[in-house]
Amino acid sequence: MKRSALKIFVLTVCVVVMSIAGCGNQEPPSVKKSRLIAVENMQLTKELGQRNKEIERLNELHNKESKKQEKLLAKCVQEKESWKQKARQNVRNQVKGVFDAVMEQNVKLSEENEKLKAQIEKLQQ
Repeated sequence: MKRSALKIFVLTVCVVVMSIAGCGNQEPPSVKKSRLIAVENMQLTKELGQRNKEIERLNELHNKESKKQEKLLAKCVQEKESWKQKARQNVRNQVKGVFDAVMEQNVKLSEENEKLKAQIEKLQQ
């Protein structure tokens, strides 16, 4: 029985020691650890500032390039319209040239047709 009581006593002491050790408040970080955290925070803040500057620079570069591309696109569209207009005018000129030649030939053929009709009438009389 003494052994059982001794075991219970030792077990009770262990439980009490463990509960006291486990339930204690955690100590605040040491001064050294706090300084390290502060230095790291400053470095991260500095890096963040540099990244923000880089983002701004890249955004400005992107905007400039975008405007440049828009101007180039507008110029290309204008040139395309100019070439379309020139092509239409060229087609009109070619058609007009052919049309004029056909009309001139039509007039000549009509005159020749009238002459031939007149000759046929003379021959029939």
